[in-house]
Amino acid sequence: QVQLVESGGGLVQPGGSLRLSCAASRSIFSINVMGWYRQAPGKQRELVATISDSGIRNYADSVKGRFTISADVAKNTVLLQMNSLKPEDTAVYYCNAVKYLPSRSDYWGQGTQVTVSS
Repeated sequence: QVQLVESGGGLVQPGGSLRLSCAASRSIFSINVMGWYRQAPGKQRELVATISDSGIRNYADSVKGRFTISADVAKNTVLLQMNSLKPEDTAVYYCNAVKYLPSRSDYWGQGTQVTVSS
């Protein structure tokens, strides 16, 4: 089992920045993929960014060039640096961890609200 706790959400003006943090309850060294997803009101949850255990990063087209995902294995933490925020980035952001062995297991945090508004 892996418990994930997100922090860092809040209210920010368009063009501003936020950094989300996801703290895992155990070493992320054995986790295959960690990522961030978001869900806006009335919409389905969507992928924002992922980082694999080999360091490969993947981003949604809508956030490329603005968001950066990183992992600090020593601190069991995954970060999402969000710059040049837009109103359409407003959503609840969820941290996700995936282990492939012995069978695929997905773990989710409780979510943190990000609101981009003037």
